[in-house]
Amino acid sequence: MAWQFEVLLEPVGLTEGPLWNGSALLFTNIPNSRILRYDPHSGEFSVWREGTNNANGLMLDKNGLLHACEGGGRRMVQYPEGGETVVLCASFKGRRFNSPNDLAIDSQSRIWFTDPRYGEYRDDMELEHESIYRLDPQKDGSWLPVRVTFDTTAPNGLLLSPDEKTLYVAQSKDGEGELRELRAYPINDDSGSYEVLHNFYPHRGIDGMCLDSEGNIVATAGWEVSGPGGMIYVFAPNGRVLETHPLPCNRPTNCVFGGPDLRDLYVTSIEGHLLRARADRQGWGAA
Repeated sequence: MAWQFEVLLEPVGLTEGPLWNGSALLFTNIPNSRILRYDPHSGEFSVWREGTNNANGLMLDKNGLLHACEGGGRRMVQYPEGGETVVLCASFKGRRFNSPNDLAIDSQSRIWFTDPRYGEYRDDMELEHESIYRLDPQKDGSWLPVRVTFDTTAPNGLLLSPDEKTLYVAQSKDGEGELRELRAYPINDDSGSYEVLHNFYPHRGIDGMCLDSEGNIVATAGWEVSGPGGMIYVFAPNGRVLETHPLPCNRPTNCVFGGPDLRDLYVTSIEGHLLRARADRQGWGAA
């Protein structure tokens, strides 16, 4: 049965990074450099943080500290609630990142993140590649950036499998002949070759994604230009398409399960929506 999505927020400019913190939804409003908060009990929206340098992806660590990809600031940061921004890392081998996009945090507190450069302007890029990195925490409190992919050209959303043996990556490069794939990379010492789980070309590929309670990949993809339009896809870990759910927006960006039982799926969009549907699936991490 198709999930019925309601529009909670009409377009306010590109929304991204939806994050359920246990009681409310946080999400980024990129062009306005702010994080918004949605309270499902009152139905009210509020500004949780401003001045975020076009922050995109958000994630909480095991201590409840909010981490973010500051695309405009070209850095990875922490946002202590009510406190000053803490910069974790802004460069690799002395060169500034392109525009950190999305992130995942593993059980060792290492931060994995994508660093593409979308849009026409590339003149200020200092790196000659668009890669995925891992920030490893050091004993002195610093973070060591490690490059983990050497074959991505526009990595977007990413996820760790529940057993942390696989890194799922949305390779989503626009343009004729460019690759738009859902990839699975083995996590080991030498990275290894990836497996293509799904090829979206020539249509718009995955932007963001999350896991359900069974370890399946729930992803946002599609556009109005070609293909079936804005859509939620549910993939098994081997790439099999289990379900699709049409969306009332043209270009969805990301999704996350929320609500007290993690059965409400929230979706953001390039237009700037916040959508919600009651799903017959449950988010990963539910008790």
